[in-house]
Amino acid sequence: MTVSHSIRAAALASKAWPYEEARKLLKRYADAPPAKGHVLFETGYGPSGLPHIGTFNEVLRTTMVRNAYHALSDVPTRLIAFSDDMDGLRKVPDNVPNKDMLAAHLGKPLTQVPDPFEKHESFAHHNNAMLRDFLDRFGFDYEFVSATERYRAGAFDDTLRLVLRRYQAIMDIMLPTLRKERQATYSPVLPISPKSGIVLQVPVEVVDAETGLVRFEDEGETIEQSILSGGAKLQWKVDWAMRWVALGVDYEMAGKDLIDSVTQSSKICRALGARPPEGFNYEMFLDEKGEKISKSKGNGLSLEQWLTYGPQESLAFYAFREPKKAKQLHMGVIPRAVDEYWQFRGNYPAQTVEQQLGNPVHHVHDGVLPPGRLPVTFGLLLNLVGVMGDASPDQVWGYLRNYVADADAATYPELDALIGHALAYHRDFVAPMLQRRAPEANEAAALRRLGAELAALPEGASAEDIQNIVYAIGKDDAFGFAELRDWFKTLYQTLLGADQGPRMGSFIALYGIENSRKLIGEALSRS
Repeated sequence: MTVSHSIRAAALASKAWPYEEARKLLKRYADAPPAKGHVLFETGYGPSGLPHIGTFNEVLRTTMVRNAYHALSDVPTRLIAFSDDMDGLRKVPDNVPNKDMLAAHLGKPLTQVPDPFEKHESFAHHNNAMLRDFLDRFGFDYEFVSATERYRAGAFDDTLRLVLRRYQAIMDIMLPTLRKERQATYSPVLPISPKSGIVLQVPVEVVDAETGLVRFEDEGETIEQSILSGGAKLQWKVDWAMRWVALGVDYEMAGKDLIDSVTQSSKICRALGARPPEGFNYEMFLDEKGEKISKSKGNGLSLEQWLTYGPQESLAFYAFREPKKAKQLHMGVIPRAVDEYWQFRGNYPAQTVEQQLGNPVHHVHDGVLPPGRLPVTFGLLLNLVGVMGDASPDQVWGYLRNYVADADAATYPELDALIGHALAYHRDFVAPMLQRRAPEANEAAALRRLGAELAALPEGASAEDIQNIVYAIGKDDAFGFAELRDWFKTLYQTLLGADQGPRMGSFIALYGIENSRKLIGEALSRS
């Protein structure tokens, strides 16, 4: 994509975090472009489990920085998704079949563990295929790299020799970070047992760095074996540093929980004579109680759940904003994320270039926003579905035509998709907890007044006309509302079964005056 001088100048000054990150790469190569001819971005993946929402967020955020760099520089870039599939299987996952079979292969490289799903060559091959399908589904531009393939092909051999030459320097970096009992057995190199095929966690003695020869104990026998061409892998912090050096990685981000790992791997990278990649540590997601999300606890929100109740761009929008701030990730954040995405998207065309570069939707869509607009908010749509109950998309469109003259799926395809999300959200999340309370005496009097005022409105009354009536009733001292918001809360709780809700004039216009009067009648019947 050709970038204009005005956009490049604005990007150089933009405070949007992807541009701030991209400028680190400009500074990294301020004197000369990279000798390899490109800037390399990396994301890492441990294939002992299936890809999840954290995987999506890391690849997405890295892609946003990559896109921002494209606006600042004409140097080509690559993004690799690296699978650490030579890692040993440490435990049997809870969410797979054939667990007994897996238990018999504990400790072996994941590419040597049979696939419990019986579809692929190994457990790692299965999960790697899931990763590629996952990334392809969202249209990410990346290259897949397998640790096993690179180790076995000898692609890491030169750097592995360097690890052996700098073995003591690496030990000096790592040992102070370990407990005493771990220090006694720690080795940066994990040889693959020629007997069991297990990735061994044993002390290693370097015999000959140039041939890769090391000495270690394996089931009571002293073994001498080359670590080259797949004869061993490295402890993961050392492995991370080795990978940065061997591949020439320029940028990689990581979660806040890996700050110490980044620090140690960066030291090892320097000990190997290279410069660590640029990057930053993003905050972790929390559940609705403010507790760290854990896959074992199941207290988070899965990618599949988000995409059931909201579109992909709303998740990308949520992931973009404040990556260094801990954010809650639960069902309740989806509607707001959807509506805020559309609010920012609606503002974008009228903004200056500087404002556009700071607008989250610019980074969600890499500056090329799709056409289309949303004539109603997702929140309003959820309220409509809430009062309709068990409705079909066609029935929802029928109501929308009361409010939007040209409302149909062909004109508003994104709204059509949102109707599906709203119906699913209501069915699974709202309906089970929906409870409309009975109005108090003063509230019932106000509701009766509202019903009468609505009945007297002429046909085709606007949402603004209705909203003026709602305001007037709430401000009328005869009904005893201390504040206007108390009246709105009454409407939300008695008519919609919620503590928060839409602009009532818009809702009544959308739902229809007669239907709204029926809702009021139902509320009054409970008093």
